[in-house]
Amino acid sequence: MQHASPSAIPRATAFWLALALLAAFAYVFGLGGQYIPTNGDEMVYVHIARETAETGQWLPLASELADTRNTKPPLLFWQAMVAGDWGARWTLDALRTPSLLYLLLTTLAIVGCMRRITQRWHEALLAAVVFLAFFSTFRYGRAYLTSAPETFWLGLPLFALLWQRARQPAAGPGWGLHALFGLGLGLGLAYKSFALIAPAAAAWWLALVASEARLDWRVLLRHSLRTGFSAVLALGVFGLWFVLDPDPQAVWREFVVAENAGKFAQGPGWWSVALRPSGTSIWSQLLAYPVNAGLLFFAVLGLGWQGIRRLPRLGQHLAGMPAHQRILLAWALVWLLTFMFPSQRSARYVIPAMPAVAMLLALHWRDIPRAWFVPTLLLSALALLVVGRIAWVVHELDLSSSLALASVLLALALAAAVILGGLWRAAWTRGAAVLACLLVYLTYSLAVAPLDGPRGRYDAATIAAAPAGRIAVPNGFNSQFERFQFLLPGDHAFEPYATGERALGRRAPGAPAPAPAPAPAPAPAPAPAPAEELAALLATHDGVVWIQSDAASTAPPCRPGCEVLGERWMLRSRLPPGDVTLGNLWYPQQWLFRREWLLVRSPSR
Repeated sequence: MQHASPSAIPRATAFWLALALLAAFAYVFGLGGQYIPTNGDEMVYVHIARETAETGQWLPLASELADTRNTKPPLLFWQAMVAGDWGARWTLDALRTPSLLYLLLTTLAIVGCMRRITQRWHEALLAAVVFLAFFSTFRYGRAYLTSAPETFWLGLPLFALLWQRARQPAAGPGWGLHALFGLGLGLGLAYKSFALIAPAAAAWWLALVASEARLDWRVLLRHSLRTGFSAVLALGVFGLWFVLDPDPQAVWREFVVAENAGKFAQGPGWWSVALRPSGTSIWSQLLAYPVNAGLLFFAVLGLGWQGIRRLPRLGQHLAGMPAHQRILLAWALVWLLTFMFPSQRSARYVIPAMPAVAMLLALHWRDIPRAWFVPTLLLSALALLVVGRIAWVVHELDLSSSLALASVLLALALAAAVILGGLWRAAWTRGAAVLACLLVYLTYSLAVAPLDGPRGRYDAATIAAAPAGRIAVPNGFNSQFERFQFLLPGDHAFEPYATGERALGRRAPGAPAPAPAPAPAPAPAPAPAPAEELAALLATHDGVVWIQSDAASTAPPCRPGCEVLGERWMLRSRLPPGDVTLGNLWYPQQWLFRREWLLVRSPSR
């Protein structure tokens, strides 16, 4: 492993410290925004948390969504209930702040472990900044539906082992620490799923065994018993859900069977799907870590290539490998291999092992050839071009001020200088690649920030004038109607109407579950014309939120039979096929931006 020269270390430390501060700003800026990268199901879980808070009880979980209640353990919802003060401070930034705090704890753990291992601050900061530059961290590390809590709790035993082995190679955690870590693992399971005990406990066990200086059957037995004890304790913590919930049968049916066992179902064609080159195959899952790295895809791929090159002399390399590298490899490999087996595979399932990937990348930073970092600079340039065009159109539509546009252009100019510098000078390439990632995130946040301002939200007069009764709202994806709790706060009954194939519908309280659709399903009826659909909604609701059907329409199709109480601009998501073509790609005003109106029937009607 190559190291920087002693004279360059202070400069490197200052550089990575500056990048850490920039990353912190990029993560905090726009935390409560409507358009931060997030999980598409975030509003499903916001809805469950809000409904549960409104009952005034911790359990059972509540929901108005069909067959969607016990989809996650209660700790995720309790966190939102407490952060939102049981509905008194129900804002997106309040709900997302705990995720950011967990992310901070994980980042500090990375810094502490790397500092203890290498005795150099610049490598510790490098690992932390690389972790924050991963797109999976930026997307899932600060949203409400987050991976940050389980990443911290499930990684805590491994962070502690790294810390201990770095200075006391012969020492190991005793029964007391295993009990504490078992409780910590249990909290991680209570955020996501009991099934995560398999990779979490297996990674910890393998890390303990692999980092031993001398290995015999007594050591294996000791580690097996202690890790097993921690795993049982963790499952016991998770099992409290069944004890505390008034309806444990529903928890078993909806969470254990439907939400978890279904992912391991051996349905028809399981092997053909698993082995077929596709986004859900075993082969695609092998690329989970590079995919999670986002713009650093090729850098992580280069790290993997370094490992593959050493396979012919694996025995030699393992014999001389320090304990901390064995721990990190065990952490990464176990999580990757575990999630080859479920019938549903996704790169986000291995996010709890991304700290290990970041630390391995930092330890081998100078061993990875420069060529693996150059694609990051080129991809960042392409992303910045798209973001810059969006920011320009935002200003053309009079949605942002000249100062807002100037801030984006300044960030673009800085990013361009960084990218050109990284391409021009080899010594700058690696650092420039990470900085370019962070500037992409920050520039995107600056570009969409005006849409969280006055032009992207309903004003106070509109909120005050909104009818207190039933308001029909568009629902283009799972529970996206829930976002109107933030856009139109007040005593409203929002009733979603579907505008997309994956719109998750609401079922009235007490209504029976819908019967399964017959096979084959009948052909869907032709969709009504926008004017007809809007007229029907206005006839049956006190108000309607309507999205502009095409860029050419400047008024809702119900005029003059309706009254516009308010208007805002929004960004579309999950665009249908054919909306974006080579002909209109450079004109996002045609396919990305839409007006949204709050409408009521005209008084004369």
